[in-house]
Amino acid sequence: MPPKTILFSILLFLLFIILYSPIFPGLYHLWIEDSNNSHGLLVPIISLVLIWKKRGKINWENLKSSNIGLFVLGVSLVFYFIGYAGGIGVLPRLTIVSTLIGLVIFNLGLNIFSRLAFPLLFLFFMVPVPVSIVLLVSFPLQLIATKISAFIISDLLSIPVFMEGNMLYFANASLEVAEACSGIRSLVAYLMLGFLFAYLMNGSIKRRSILVLSTVPLAFFANLMRVTVTGILAHFFGSKVARGFLHEFSGMAIFAFGFIILFVLYYVLESTRKAKAGE
Repeated sequence: MPPKTILFSILLFLLFIILYSPIFPGLYHLWIEDSNNSHGLLVPIISLVLIWKKRGKINWENLKSSNIGLFVLGVSLVFYFIGYAGGIGVLPRLTIVSTLIGLVIFNLGLNIFSRLAFPLLFLFFMVPVPVSIVLLVSFPLQLIATKISAFIISDLLSIPVFMEGNMLYFANASLEVAEACSGIRSLVAYLMLGFLFAYLMNGSIKRRSILVLSTVPLAFFANLMRVTVTGILAHFFGSKVARGFLHEFSGMAIFAFGFIILFVLYYVLESTRKAKAGE
């Protein structure tokens, strides 16, 4: 890469950091304080690793600035200022990624961007889903998870339980199937993993699509397990088991379970592809 381009890139990156300095602390706070968004902390790291792995395949000497990047940058900054002035938190956070993409296209060109497209677009997963959207979608899923969990506990395991709305009542305990147990939060994390595994996978779009689409039922099934197991524990050990450390631990354990399932599916799809290709 020519020295002038390096210096110009550093200058643009510093301006980018200064511009978004009011947004980064709040975003970091959401990653650290809210376990439902903690996967966002990993996203920039994963993106940087993917870009680093791509460095040897990029012809840095053949750079060509593109005005398309200037257009993307302009539109992105308009939405940034609208969101920042209007207190719409999700808009400035989304434009972190779109502004970065605009800078890459403008400074390095479309050819370089095409090589880095996935790692850059992958950064959108670091932006937390707005609470309004989560609440809109989560309540119906809470009810479905509550009904199925009540059926498993009462009809299949013969444990007395009474369901009312998103509440499960046992003989000596009660359990609320909260928004965190709806599956919508973990779906974003599973989608992140699904797209990452699909990107790393060789083979057809069909196989990659199977991997990504499998995250939807996986997120619901994993959280259904969480509700059911927590309900069983609440029946035997009381409501305290559904709160505090055990509740947080169950969330981490279920996410780890989903990660293992996705990895196994990735391994099976890769193995069948290699078997058909004779590798």
